[in-house]
Amino acid sequence: MNGQTPKPLKATELKAWLTNSPDLTLVDVREDQELTIAPFPHTVEHLPLSQAEDWMGSINKTLSGDGPVVVICHAGVRSWNFGCWLLQQQPSREVWNLEGGIDAWSVTVDPSVPRY
Repeated sequence: MNGQTPKPLKATELKAWLTNSPDLTLVDVREDQELTIAPFPHTVEHLPLSQAEDWMGSINKTLSGDGPVVVICHAGVRSWNFGCWLLQQQPSREVWNLEGGIDAWSVTVDPSVPRY
């Protein structure tokens, strides 16, 4: 392990980033049923952690390029773990974790996104 961890990103900071410079990749690691309840209102690469064996081997192809990646889950814990793993696979990558996850997004940015 290289000791790197994802950088914390507040929901309001992500909103500003998406508004001003949408050149980033959003990775949502929640499960299918969670996305059905509360989809993130931007295009995401959906990599549910329960299906990791299906996508782990092709992560460098799925997340090719070298732009920043923001990882999202419900509360920010699963995405942080995924972000740590991603940094092991792609040490030079800029990886951010949405603090508080989609729940924080719903509370501080977009109340139309259902809480669960």
